[in-house]
Amino acid sequence: MEFVSDKVQELPPYLFSKFQERKKELQSRGVDVIDLGIGAPDLPTPDFIIDRLMKEVKKADNHVYAPYSGTEEFREAVASFYQTHYGVELDPNTEVLTLIGSKEGIANTIQAVVNEGDVILTPNPGYPVYTTAIQLAGGVNVPYPIDATHGYEPQLDEIDQTDIDQAKLLMLNYPSNPTSATVDFNVFMKAVTFARNHKMIVANDAAYDLVTFGDYVSPSILQVPQAKEYAVEFGSLSKSFNMTGWRIGYIVGNKDVIKSLSTLKSNLDSSQFIPIQLAAATALTSDLSKVQKNNEIIEGRMEKVCQALEGLGIRFEKPRGTIFVWAEVPKGYTSASFAEMLLEEAGMIVTPGSAFGSGGEGYFRIALTVTTKRFDEVVKRLQHIQL
Repeated sequence: MEFVSDKVQELPPYLFSKFQERKKELQSRGVDVIDLGIGAPDLPTPDFIIDRLMKEVKKADNHVYAPYSGTEEFREAVASFYQTHYGVELDPNTEVLTLIGSKEGIANTIQAVVNEGDVILTPNPGYPVYTTAIQLAGGVNVPYPIDATHGYEPQLDEIDQTDIDQAKLLMLNYPSNPTSATVDFNVFMKAVTFARNHKMIVANDAAYDLVTFGDYVSPSILQVPQAKEYAVEFGSLSKSFNMTGWRIGYIVGNKDVIKSLSTLKSNLDSSQFIPIQLAAATALTSDLSKVQKNNEIIEGRMEKVCQALEGLGIRFEKPRGTIFVWAEVPKGYTSASFAEMLLEEAGMIVTPGSAFGSGGEGYFRIALTVTTKRFDEVVKRLQHIQL
């Protein structure tokens, strides 16, 4: 008897689980592996967030089920953050919903919005979870191109009209994983106009919205006038506050999408642990100075890596945000063969661009997620590579 569903059998192994297996194998042989593959911040969660968590954990009343939509304090904190940071007004009761991390929220939103056979438009290259979530929901994934020539902005006019007519949802991801691309307000304006004209929802995955460098400030899609009629946005505290393991995020925007997602989630989960939500509320209502200090550290690492890549003649665009550097593989290599060469010859794990879709072939992604001292070693190893 077969105890695995057809849907699960058809899913590929999660990308980074394969890298971790390879890492363990090399380490067992005594190789000092530097893992620049998965985007998991190494910096600590700020003390003031942990202090709030510890305070709330000690209260017996906080060890009960959370409200299905999340605690009132957390939802109000999200609304306050959007008002302060973006000038966007949100109703915390109808336009904000607590998520157990944005990854969960994205997958469940797709389940809550699309029917069997509905088309979802996704960026290529893009975050692999979009593709697997669509597959599980029975939807049809139609990738649209984003590329360096166009600054990794959505090339929506290249989508076949038949696919547009059948599309229910348009996925965006800015600041972008894996390309580290950032955009200005006009890109969101065009996307909302596209969604309005073709009667679909547009969703922006903004997990890296606060991880920016220099004077760049990432806009929100909800800053577009009347965007809430057609748009939702996912947010996460994982990258900006170094809270990946806490699993806390949110979705904001269109009331109907949020109501549908809330109904689905109330049948699948019981929201996040209350003390985590309250600590996250403290994070979102802070002055963000800790976020800025972390960004300065990440930017310093980015500068080191970019200088090393430049010395090797590897082409890249210096990012204005995210925790990634996206670079072209040297001539003579595929994405996979270059990543394999770095692993074998330099003991470094990077992610081949092809892992993010056909549009990622010819590129590789470096995650800026090890200590600055460790990045000195990264630079040293890159300098000794023979291309």
